[in-house]
Amino acid sequence: MRDTARHPVLELHELRRTFHQGDREIPVLNGASVSLWPGQAVALVGPSGAGKSTLLHIAGLLETPDSGKVLVNGTDCAQMSDAERTRVRRLEMGFVYQFHQLLPEFSALENVAMPQMIRGVSRKAAEARGRELLTMLGLGARLDHRPAQLSGGEQQRTAIARALANEPRLILADEPTGNLDPRTSAGVFHELIDLITRTGVAALIAT
Repeated sequence: MRDTARHPVLELHELRRTFHQGDREIPVLNGASVSLWPGQAVALVGPSGAGKSTLLHIAGLLETPDSGKVLVNGTDCAQMSDAERTRVRRLEMGFVYQFHQLLPEFSALENVAMPQMIRGVSRKAAEARGRELLTMLGLGARLDHRPAQLSGGEQQRTAIARALANEPRLILADEPTGNLDPRTSAGVFHELIDLITRTGVAALIAT
């Protein structure tokens, strides 16, 4: 990756994507472009079916556009192999989904520590990082609770901490508060934006 001080974390240039249903063409993206810098959050706002998830999947290197470019830290990802794209996702990106997808048999702290340990971080360091993030999100007293013992908002805060655990430069969030009641949703969203600002990551959020 290139010097991130000289490039946006994420650049999407003129993305186009059309789906086909039989003889019918359904254009979903028609020249979508955006640039995200460290500490910046951009919201994708639109009704269901507008193409928000498609754009996130392309930004996350999970789908390939029909045309256009995806640059991560100044590097064009179009010609990367599957292994290289997987490496960029693992090292540069964190994902937050509408449903938290926490591992039910592990505590909140273990859920946040695990991605770090898979990457090769020691258990002690991974748990220290997990404890720091969960405390920042108001879960310092819930570290040893399993997902079933946490409220919906607490589960989603844990998922946010997990997404940030490996210190990614980019967070991609697909309706991260869509499964919560309005009051809890507002609180979680506020904390997500605050954490993005404090950690300096860039974020693309569908809502």
